[in-house]
Amino acid sequence: MPIKTILSIQSHVAYGHVGNAAAVFPLQRMGYEVVPVHTVQFSNHTGYGAWTGQVFESSHIEDILRGLEARGVLDQVDALLTGYMGSPAIAGLIAQWRQRLPSGALWVCDPVMGDVGRGLFVQADLPDFFRTQATGLADIMTPNQFELETLTGGTATTLEDARTACRQLHGRGVKIVLVTSLQHAGTVPGTIEMLVSEATGAGARVVTPLLPLSPAPNGAGDATAAIFTGHILAGASSAQALQHTASAIYSLLEVTHETGGRELALIAAQNRMQQLHPAVRLYPY
Repeated sequence: MPIKTILSIQSHVAYGHVGNAAAVFPLQRMGYEVVPVHTVQFSNHTGYGAWTGQVFESSHIEDILRGLEARGVLDQVDALLTGYMGSPAIAGLIAQWRQRLPSGALWVCDPVMGDVGRGLFVQADLPDFFRTQATGLADIMTPNQFELETLTGGTATTLEDARTACRQLHGRGVKIVLVTSLQHAGTVPGTIEMLVSEATGAGARVVTPLLPLSPAPNGAGDATAAIFTGHILAGASSAQALQHTASAIYSLLEVTHETGGRELALIAAQNRMQQLHPAVRLYPY
């Protein structure tokens, strides 16, 4: 069976595991050919408060894509995975090039904008891009709770609120919505949830213990979007993909907690991430 190819356009760090540095290895470990294009390249993630490197111009990204097109690489792409885009210009460029990929290629869009407690940490025009353009072009979106609320203009304080917000995104064209890091009024203390919703009405929810990681390591959302993409591309149902993704991420965070480091222990956890974790509980939608 031919090896499938994923084009991953997002940030990158030389040290640690954020953006492509969190997404590429898990997908390779799952058996995919990954073509990474970096929207930024930093020495380390910005959570340290100091870093070096550059946010790339959209012309740089387009130059890379043109080179890939000339080699015939883009004709082989089975999925486009996007994360931190850096600027509205890069976002618009991605939307244009998405339509030059094979007709059957999926676009899995992680609408990186902000997080609960931090608010927005991207340029002011990017949320509007995600609301008005990406939702009409992406097949799958993987917002966290804050991003779900930003996309829909509401609040997700209850589980039904979150379901309603997902249905709004389905109405705009998104086939599958994966909500990460969800905590609503009914969430059991000491736990955290993920929710997957399909435009068909199918869906599922997982609950895992909330590990005492302080500070919380950056990059878990990037790894989540990547692993979910890999399972969907392999033919898993959205519920199966959710269960396997949540297990992998919980195992990753568990090993990170055990090692006591600030960065995701992606290499140390790689074998454990391949197994379903008994602490992950799957529930109907």
